[in-house]
Formats: sequence, C-alpha cells, structure tokens
Amino acid sequence: MTKDFVGPDTPARGYPIALASAAVLSLTAILIRHLTLAYHIPPLVLAFWRDTFTALLLFVILRVRRPALSRIAVRDIRFLAAYGLVLAGFNSLWTLSVALVGAAISTVLAYSSAGFTVLMGRWLLKERLSLAKLLAVASTLGGCVLVSGALDASLQKSSVPGILAGVLSGLGYAGYTLMGRAASRRGLNPWTTVLYTFGVASIVLGIFNLFGGGILPGAAARPADFLWLGNAWKGWGVLFLLAAGPTLAGFGLYNLSLVYLPAGVVNLIVTLEPVFTAAIAAAFLGERLSAVQIAGGLLIIGGVALLRIHEGRRDARRRDSASEGVNPK
Repeated sequence: MTKDFVGPDTPARGYPIALASAAVLSLTAILIRHLTLAYHIPPLVLAFWRDTFTALLLFVILRVRRPALSRIAVRDIRFLAAYGLVLAGFNSLWTLSVALVGAAISTVLAYSSAGFTVLMGRWLLKERLSLAKLLAVASTLGGCVLVSGALDASLQKSSVPGILAGVLSGLGYAGYTLMGRAASRRGLNPWTTVLYTFGVASIVLGIFNLFGGGILPGAAARPADFLWLGNAWKGWGVLFLLAAGPTLAGFGLYNLSLVYLPAGVVNLIVTLEPVFTAAIAAAFLGERLSAVQIAGGLLIIGGVALLRIHEGRRDARRRDSASEGVNPK
C-alpha cells in the first residue's frame, strides 16, 4: 500500500483522466453486445469471467511490474471486501434490470447514480453541494434519458421489480464511486483497489451462478454453463479483450480520477459514456443517432462543461485566497 496518490483535488489532472475513463468504458457495451448476440452467453456468466479475467490479469501485471501494489494491510481487508461486494451487487442489479425492463431504461436508471453520488458525497464525505452541481445533475440525467431512447413510447411498459432493480443499481454505482473516493483517502493505490474489488466480485458472482440458477435471471442453470463458450476461441478472445481493455483500463482510470476529483464530479463526467458508446456504435455497427439522441448528448456535454467551469472558478478563488493568506471556505 502506498500514499503517493493521495492529495488535494486537482482538476487539471482529474478531468482528462475521468474523460479517458468514460471513453474507454464506452467500449464495454459494444463488446458485451457482440458476445450476447453472437454466443448467447448468460449475462451473469459473462460478468463472472469478465471480473475474473480482470483480477487475474491485473494481478500478473502488478506482480511483475510493482509487486508492492499487490499486497494490502490487514486493516484494509474488510474495507476492500465490502467494496468488492458493492461492485458485485451493482453488476448483478444492472443485469437484472436489463433482463426485466430492457437496456434503455435500465441504463437511464443506472445513471441516476450521478444524483445519488452528489447527494451521498455531501452526506457521507462532506463534499460541497452547490447550485452548479445540482444543475449539472439535472442536465446529465436528462441527456441520458434522451440518448438511451427511454422516452420511446414502446418502452414504457415497465415492471415494478425491474424499475426497482434499476434504481438500486444506480445506488450501487454511486456506492462504488464513493468507496473509490474513500479508498484514495485511506491511501490505497487505485490499481490495488481494482485488483481486490474485482477479485472479491468474481468470487461473489461465482456464488451467484452456482446457487442462483432458476432464481437470478441470467445466472448459470448448471455448473457446466460456466464454460458456456466451450471451444469458441474467438468468443474467449473477445471476453478477454473486454476484461483487459474497457474493464481494467476503464475502471483503473475511473478509480485514479477519484484521487483528484470529488466523487460527484467524477460520476457526472462519466455520464459522457453513453455519448461515446453511441458514436462508436454509429461508426462500427451502423447505428445512427437521431435528432433526440444528439440533443441528449449535447445536454450531457453541457452539464459536464458547466461543472468544469464552476470547479475552475472555485479553484481560482482558492488559489487567490491562499496567496493572500486567507483560509478559503
């Protein structure tokens, strides 16, 4: 464990890292869409292998490059175990919501995490709650609704359990974000937290698949389903790419950005992910953005821009106050 990453909020570093995280994470939906359409792999089995490959790959990289980061203090074990449980719960709830109400509505509900994170960051981590943040929350959530197509009348027949699962997934995503911020305050290296949270999540998802057949939608019906892809080596390759690319790099950058920025700010920036995903889908899958989706993308970008301007002005005032010997609020 090291404390090199702990420091004051520095948007000049944090914003580019958070934006890169959103761009990389946006590839997740593209690869998952390919795997589910081409191989019909059960969602929770896919999630299990994704988390397992991520943890194993990062463990090997850290043991070779920086062995110290693969070790943790005894006092951090319980925290990281809880962090991994939150990650596994978020993944499972989001998958359940997708199964019950579809990808569009479940995605919007998951991105309700922006509002949860800002509010919970205020209550739990004492982060500032300003009018600019509230306006940014409204703008980004509104943009997510438009980009996802959730206003389509054909998508309004939603079940109460599916909506509840989606809202809880947003709460879980917010919890994951806040715990990442807490991990940086504890002095945990972001890559160490990714290693152990995904390791714990893979174990939990393994248990879900072993005992959730017939209970949890998308779980393995029998142990043999763990090897669903069989000898489909291209499928295993795509699954490994999913773990090594958007999952490992995306979540690593996400956790790293939490070192430099408040949890609510990071969560708002990453709501750009649907915009990136839509652009990639248009370029490589032939999916075209409608006028409504373009308007939603502009709302998301506008919300992030508003937040960036607000934080920049606040930091300028802080520097001016510090140079004058005044303790800034």
